Amino acid sequence: MTFGEQPAYLRVAGDLRKKIVDGQLPPHTRLPSQARIRQEYGVSDTVALEARKVLMAEGLVEGRSGSGTYVRERPVPRRIARSGYRPTGGATPFRQEQADGEGRGTWESSSEQSEASVAVAERLGIEPGERVMCTKYLFREGGEAMMLSTSWEPLAVTGRTPVMLPEEGPLGGMGVVERMRAIDVIVDNVTEEVGARPGLAEELLVLGGVPGHVVLVIQRTFYASGRPVETADVVIPADRYRVAYHLPVK
Repeated sequence: MTFGEQPAYLRVAGDLRKKIVDGQLPPHTRLPSQARIRQEYGVSDTVALEARKVLMAEGLVEGRSGSGTYVRERPVPRRIARSGYRPTGGATPFRQEQADGEGRGTWESSSEQSEASVAVAERLGIEPGERVMCTKYLFREGGEAMMLSTSWEPLAVTGRTPVMLPEEGPLGGMGVVERMRAIDVIVDNVTEEVGARPGLAEELLVLGGVPGHVVLVIQRTFYASGRPVETADVVIPADRYRVAYHLPVK
């Protein structure tokens, strides 16, 4: 088989990918063996192995110990709504979506004081090492882990106030806008930057997936008169979810 200028392993991977997408290799079907790929495409063992690695990195196939490599079930992406920074009712977007529909979502969180890293300090406009409240969230849908979030708030803003702990106190769980308003900090802007990267091992362990699976990362920051008062990283498995934005027109 002539492959032209494109590397042979990518051409082999592309052909196998097409067979998976077209249904010629349906979910749970064993991928052709390395020897079979070598024979069918007229390539070396190295090329056959690299092609299989490509499909595995793309999340199309998975290895099963002692059994071989199989085509993965392709999940139908579900929607995660992003509705701006102040959904009706004051709750966070996730909580509001669960309340408005037939959501089966649950979440858990933990907060602890820490020192701002260089990256977090830059996003919050503070000095590295300054004290922040770090809160980690795990969101589930129907019992399945669907989203991780880590937020940081400068204690210079919330320290020694009733809203210092985001999920505790009279406004616990009400979201950044309502909590900040309670201490006379008026949030008037929010930015979200969306990117993608391979999931970290600890993220994939919780969210499910294999090394190389891609996650969406939303870097969100709330501002009050130009001053950052909270920043967060939201991590979502890209193969199972799509982020839908509903933005008001002014």
